[in-house]
Parts: sequence; C-alpha cells; structure tokens
Amino acid sequence: MAARRAKLTRILSWNVNGIRACAGKGFLDWLHRDSPDVLCLQETKARPDQLPPELREPVGYKAIWNSAQRPGYSGVATFTKEPPDSVRLSFGAKRFDDEGRIIVTGHRGFVLYNVYFPNGKQGEERLQYKLDFYAAFLRHLVHEKTRGRRLVVCGDYNTAHKEIDLAHPRENARTSGFLPIERAWLDDLTGRGFVDAFRRFHPEPEQYTWWAPFYNARKRNLGWRIDYFFVSENVMPRVKDAFILPQVTGSDHCPVGILLGAG
Repeated sequence: MAARRAKLTRILSWNVNGIRACAGKGFLDWLHRDSPDVLCLQETKARPDQLPPELREPVGYKAIWNSAQRPGYSGVATFTKEPPDSVRLSFGAKRFDDEGRIIVTGHRGFVLYNVYFPNGKQGEERLQYKLDFYAAFLRHLVHEKTRGRRLVVCGDYNTAHKEIDLAHPRENARTSGFLPIERAWLDDLTGRGFVDAFRRFHPEPEQYTWWAPFYNARKRNLGWRIDYFFVSENVMPRVKDAFILPQVTGSDHCPVGILLGAG
C-alpha cells in the first residue's frame, strides 16, 4: 500500500489595499476557490466592526485583526483554518503598536509573522520611522531566532531588495522603496540567517508583486517585488515551493505564498 502523502500547508500573503474595496472585486469568491490554510492580509484599512460577518470572519477560518488607531489606514488580518496556539499584536516595541502593522501567530512547528512594514515615501520623517521599525523588528527576530524559534515572516516589506526585483532600478535609485539604506536592511536580514524563500526557487527576472496604478504598468509588467516570505534557516528545509500569483487581481499588489511541509 502506497505511503500516505504528507499534507502541505499553503500560506498566502496579500496586500489588499483596502479589504472593503477588494471585497467588491471578488475577494471572498477567490478566497474560497483557493482555500489557503493561512492567509495574511496587509493594508486592510478597516476595523472588523465595519465589515459584514462573511468578511469579518469568512466561513472555515478563524480571523485575527489588528487595526490602526487612525481610521481607514494600515491594518493587518490573519485568516487561519486551524486556530493558532498563540496570538500577539505586537513584537514588543510599543512605539509601533498604534498603526496595526503586525500579527504574530504560533502554529505547530513555526511562528508566523504577518507584517505591513511602513512606507517611507511620505517624507523624511516617515522614512526614519520605517528605518526605526526595521531596526527594532530585526533585533526582535534575531532574539527569537537565537532561542531556536522557527520563524516565517511574510508581508509587504515596502522595499525591493535587488535590481532584479524591479523593472527600472536605475530610475528608482533615489526613491524610497529602493534606497541603498533600505536595501541594506534586507542584506542584514539575510546575513542574520533569514532566507528569501521565493528566490531560492525562482532566480529568474521580471517577477513582481506590485504595480503602479498608471502607465498600464501591470499589463506591461513594469512592477516591483516588495512582498516576501523570509524564513529562518531552520525552516527552509520544510519549504517545498514559493510562488507569486500575478493573475489574481483586486489590488495593486498580488498574493505571494509558500508551501510548507511537515517538520
């Protein structure tokens, strides 16, 4: 008798650029067709009490929300078929707790971080906030990794790492999202033992997750890869695939994902 195939856990991450707007473009139909085991959403721009029940907690999922204090801004949500072992809405730096940027859930064999990293394009003050967030978050990740935790960190990082990760690197060399100081943080992240899961499987160019809403950018595939799954090295042997789903519309971003084997 053939051995039973081990079940893979399908984890997706998607910046929906407003969950209510995305819902009007078929979000729930897509969710139930794809049926991921875990879905991490960023930039939800809504409190759960502003949503209809079928969106607040879709059938078959446990929903966890972390909304910004500022109305209609930022926010993350994690939908998971199996209730998590633990939930936190902070990584321990209170300065960053007001904007609804993180959900940390404990699962069997790994800890999942759903993160909407700050955007630095609104000026010097916000760029510094982004860099401060990066620094504090990396300190947290390194601390958790040294404790032997298995970490999966997904979300909109708001930075393209390498020239291969955007269509026009030279033209954007002085644009927040591709500044040397932002990219250096991703170098530091990988240098501390975190792996860009997608690039481990897909070294080819022209693989993007966000497209500007003008110049027919998405149709022409003039985009940026700023949505990632980074995993600690002790998780990487369990990652069986990593992928981008550019055919899924409803936002200016598309979903990204990994398949995680048992471990």
